[in-house]
Amino acid sequence: MENILGLVALACGLIVGLGAIGASIGIALMGGKFLEASARQPELINELQTKMFILAGLIDAAFLIGVAIALLFAFANPFQLAA
Repeated sequence: MENILGLVALACGLIVGLGAIGASIGIALMGGKFLEASARQPELINELQTKMFILAGLIDAAFLIGVAIALLFAFANPFQLAA
């Protein structure tokens, strides 16, 4: 039983950690491309900024779904045997 709980804790840490790394890299790349595009065509800044914020929300939503799954495994563990 302790082995299962330890592996679930490790899996939760990996889900949250890798999700955070992926989200931060994705938002950083998107922000850099936004700055490049707005420097090339300053008249499109408003449109690009709107699209950038929508995509940042979607990237964060994917990370938060991973956090919710990790919390599900941590508190309502489906792998735990019925006692």
